[in-house]
Amino acid sequence: GLDVPVENIWTSALATAQFLDDQRPGGTAYVIGEAGLTTALHDIGYVLTDHDPDYVVLGETRTYSFEALTKAIRLINAGARFICTNPDETGPSAEGPLPATGSVAALITKATGKDPYFAGKPNPLMMRTGLNAIGAHSETSAMIGDRMDTDVLAGLEAGMQTFLVLTGLTTVADIDRYPFGPSHVVESIADLVSLVDLPDQADQPTAGNRD
Repeated sequence: GLDVPVENIWTSALATAQFLDDQRPGGTAYVIGEAGLTTALHDIGYVLTDHDPDYVVLGETRTYSFEALTKAIRLINAGARFICTNPDETGPSAEGPLPATGSVAALITKATGKDPYFAGKPNPLMMRTGLNAIGAHSETSAMIGDRMDTDVLAGLEAGMQTFLVLTGLTTVADIDRYPFGPSHVVESIADLVSLVDLPDQADQPTAGNRD
């Protein structure tokens, strides 16, 4: 039920491309990821190559290969800078959790001794560039997500109200494991579509208090 124009969509791939364009315009990168990431880098004029690239960029994909990871490790050891789109360690699927970018990044870090720079959530830079891209302000925006460690944390640090939806990996029981909490807890985004105005108060989330 959400009608969102394409120009108002800001992904971690786009945030990564924006970051690289600001840091080293017209650079080169070896990329592990899906078409959204490679297209975003191509659109800013980056050359995708495995020959002495400026960056190794790791994104989300269901087809991580041993050969690609080995090449990434060797390129980083040779001097390429290590960038990741997001730190999510797992992702949901019908069969259960899947390893995600953060887990694969940890493998590369273990093999190289180099920590990546995460351009996506919960990096406040992604939130600021996203808000700027749509001309929004944190005081009149809300962060909706299904993860405490990336979504809720990103919204909190950006000064936004946060809505934790329970359609991903996070359950109500998981919330108390963190030293911070969402403004509101709801079953899914569908519960938010009918809302016209967000509540002013930021109640502590509990199983019996889902706004």
